[in-house]
Amino acid sequence: MAYRQTPAVRQRLDATRAGIVTAATDLVAEHGYGGCGMAAVAEAAGVGTGTIYGFFPGKGELFAEVFRQASAREVSAASAAGWQAMTEGSPRASILAAARTFCTRALSSPKLAYALIAEPVDPLVAAERLAFYDAYTDLLASAVKVGIDSGELAEQDPRVAGAAIMGAVAQALVIPLARGTADPAVVESLIAFIDRSLGHGNHAPNV
Repeated sequence: MAYRQTPAVRQRLDATRAGIVTAATDLVAEHGYGGCGMAAVAEAAGVGTGTIYGFFPGKGELFAEVFRQASAREVSAASAAGWQAMTEGSPRASILAAARTFCTRALSSPKLAYALIAEPVDPLVAAERLAFYDAYTDLLASAVKVGIDSGELAEQDPRVAGAAIMGAVAQALVIPLARGTADPAVVESLIAFIDRSLGHGNHAPNV
């Protein structure tokens, strides 16, 4: 007869797995991807190294999950800021709010943000990075399309525009993040650049 896990056992296993992912995330935020090993994660999570391997076959699988969850949080935060700006302002304001949110959150946790954006990583983790770029590009592209349809933004390919904005943000921040510090003026300059790059449509408001 196959062993069936009780709800209590399943809950305990889920909690252990979540604790491992949280510990690994905290270590990335402190040391970057390159500074994290399975033994360090085990110590931080208060479990044996073998316990980690019971949930994740290797470092790639563990940190792919770390990146997946961290990426989802960043996209969610940018999306929420963009949605609020859309309802209170305009598509342009939505795009700028999403970009600003991404930048300020990145600079508040530079090691983690650098790992998400540019640090050399395992191929499994790199796949999650691409998914992160894709999700953020989709978010921006959706707002660009609304702006084009409303006449606020210049005619353009929304997907290309979203990817270009994501690329500009990543490239503008990569060196400051690698150094661990950044002048706040970098964010303002980047937001101004994105604003200019969007152009103006036939019904752009006078500002």
